[in-house]
Amino acid sequence: MSWNAVVGAHSSHRGDLSRFLSDGGNTLFQEEQDLLGELEGRSLVHLQCNSGGDSISLARLGATVTGVDISDEAVSSARDLVEKTGILATFERADVYDWLEEASREGRRFDVAFASYGVICWLPKLGSWAGGIADILNPGGRFVLVDFHPAADIFAKDWNHVNDYPSGGEPLHLDEGVGDYVAASRGGLTPAGFAEGVRDFDNPEGCHLFRWGLGELVTALARAGLKITTLQEYPYANGERKFAGMRELQDNRMVPPENVPKVPLMYGIRAERD
Repeated sequence: MSWNAVVGAHSSHRGDLSRFLSDGGNTLFQEEQDLLGELEGRSLVHLQCNSGGDSISLARLGATVTGVDISDEAVSSARDLVEKTGILATFERADVYDWLEEASREGRRFDVAFASYGVICWLPKLGSWAGGIADILNPGGRFVLVDFHPAADIFAKDWNHVNDYPSGGEPLHLDEGVGDYVAASRGGLTPAGFAEGVRDFDNPEGCHLFRWGLGELVTALARAGLKITTLQEYPYANGERKFAGMRELQDNRMVPPENVPKVPLMYGIRAERD
């Protein structure tokens, strides 16, 4: 699996993350925290949680956290962070669709569901995913998503317009698999400090992505019975240097070069269940 292959490379750049978290550090960007709101005493499921840094940061904010990810290596890394930090969070290895279906069938319910950064592109069926989220939320519960904007997918790395705007869940195969975007960020995604770690990572496992537009996502959530209370679009990307010449502003916000017009590079959604 492409994600299992890359986890070690990503982790190699994150500095002493366990100490950072133990000392009160938080890996969440301000946008996620603003959308999530008060978490003290809330039950929270972090879907597609990756290696657990954000999940543990959510637990530090007072939530009772369950993290879910398909990658065995990512879940193992997350559990290792729990042991090293002593910050309580539970991690479960599962495909997100399978997990949502089983959790709903077992009557598991949460006050908050959360997902962030590189989430939607892995989903072949938006409707099933959105419906599954609605099913596992308590009445009055909320879903928060922060992700990279599909408008950015029309550009090549040099900012030339080369692709159609994403739509319909069009599948896209990447022979090169999941890349070492943590290394490419050069510190933008490593709040505990950047380490050189693995160099010139080459993923031997390809992967499939799915290209969805923002309107399709909002529609799927609405059809699942979730009320969209916030939709924010941001003219910057948190941490990731996806394109050439990106400039770094305060708090690791990456913006286009001065000769490139502003475009939305990220969005945030908050949706609530009645």
